[in-house]
Amino acid sequence: MAIPLLTYDPSSQNQRVAAYEVPGDEQPRIFTTDNLLSPSDLDILIEAAYRQLFFYAFTADRETYLESQLRNGQITVRDFIRGLVLSNTFKKSFYDLNSNYRFVEQVIQRVLGRDPYNEREKIAWSIVVATKGIRGFIDEVLNTEEYLSNFGDSTVPYQRRRILPSRAEGELPFNIKSPRYEAYHRTKLGFPQIIWQVEVRRFLPQEQKPKAGDPALFLSMAQSVNATGNAPQRISSFNIDIEKSVPYRQLAGIK
Repeated sequence: MAIPLLTYDPSSQNQRVAAYEVPGDEQPRIFTTDNLLSPSDLDILIEAAYRQLFFYAFTADRETYLESQLRNGQITVRDFIRGLVLSNTFKKSFYDLNSNYRFVEQVIQRVLGRDPYNEREKIAWSIVVATKGIRGFIDEVLNTEEYLSNFGDSTVPYQRRRILPSRAEGELPFNIKSPRYEAYHRTKLGFPQIIWQVEVRRFLPQEQKPKAGDPALFLSMAQSVNATGNAPQRISSFNIDIEKSVPYRQLAGIK
């Protein structure tokens, strides 16, 4: 008997708030097969799907069979997304190099277009990954009411409401905020780490260098002085002659 999906409370995120802003250049571009005007528009839609899931797809990473089926109308955009997420490229890039919790986070961000609500949601979906496998997990995500109501069968997923008019800066894109390699696997794969052994020398023009008498030269002058103090004297109490140390005083009238 399969374990049902655990319940989790959705948190208040941007995509759950009704949008009243005027559409502009900052709004995400929606790629859908409902308004294709030319065959080149389908090529742009396919590139947008690769960019959403892989960020960039090399020639060896492309699924030409799925692309052919989509061009011929044999599958929908949702089926195309399912095929890309279940491809070997996505599996090797995200599932093999992350824990189940982080893999769930990556899928929710790229497929549902939002961040996970909380840790409980990641735990709930990770149980589905452990019990039903990757295919069962992807099928359940693509069959959720959230995906169907926002993207349906014909729209490529996108990051929903990343930029708000009331904000100076919007949310970071998922590919920047959540790279495919987590810190553990970056260390394991030996990613280069920049470590400065010495201070980087900076070039100063001649007119900006401090001249004689400039207070900026005081610190270097003070550091260059090799001040050595006198060593403290060590005197033992046994070597003190009190009779010789105390001055002798004569009484008045006595010679």
